[in-house]
Amino acid sequence: MRKATRTRSLGWRFYSVAFSTILIKECNRFLRIWLQTILPPGISMGLYFVIFGHLIGPRIGQMGGFSYMQYIAPGIIMMAVITNAYSNVTSSFFGAKFQRHIEEILVAPVPNVLILTGYVCGGVCRGLCVAALVTVVASFFTDLSIHSYTVTFAVVLMTSTLFSLGGFINAVFARKFDDISIVPTFVLTPLTYLGGVFYSIDLLPEFWRHLSLLNPILYMVNAFRFGILGVSDIALGQAFTVIGGFVVLLTAWSLYLLERGVGLRS
Repeated sequence: MRKATRTRSLGWRFYSVAFSTILIKECNRFLRIWLQTILPPGISMGLYFVIFGHLIGPRIGQMGGFSYMQYIAPGIIMMAVITNAYSNVTSSFFGAKFQRHIEEILVAPVPNVLILTGYVCGGVCRGLCVAALVTVVASFFTDLSIHSYTVTFAVVLMTSTLFSLGGFINAVFARKFDDISIVPTFVLTPLTYLGGVFYSIDLLPEFWRHLSLLNPILYMVNAFRFGILGVSDIALGQAFTVIGGFVVLLTAWSLYLLERGVGLRS
């Protein structure tokens, strides 16, 4: 009995060391070059605030009972989270494939769920860091009083997890460096701009409003907007259901790809 307990303890200790090693490596990877990974989103999003908030915002007036600058701030923050969580895992995991040191992780006695969790948590950490920076930048342009800290943090956490998983799947299927830019360019960017970042879907004609409901990013942006401003075009429960459903779906798909060794075994 005592021997079994000790063996189980050593197993958990081994797994915790394996997970922390992957996570620390992922965090050090983007923190070491923070001038290229953390700072640029803050500058880019600051330009959005200047152009859309100061130059265009006064011409538009209020939206949803808030100034245009306040209304678009949550969406701009979410844009940064989505882009950086996705790109962190995509570039990191594909780099491991390209340099062929991913094979060392795959042959190690580490469960696939632990490998996936380590990479995803690295993407989540970068998403949270960028979210904090862009929020600070936004505070220089408008007043952001958090309506619900619980909802705000939960949405950021779930969204960065979702797009970290998406980045992982993209990296698994990518065969060359050009492949990791196809999805962000032709899928993420259009969905983000059409996801209610700069407008309320209530302004759209009925056909386009219903079509917008097929865009998953719309639910993330509106749930985050509710967490900060307390207003949303989408019911909060519905938004969390959609986000949670996609997280479960992409997690299952990612684990399946790891188990089958798709794009990983030659």
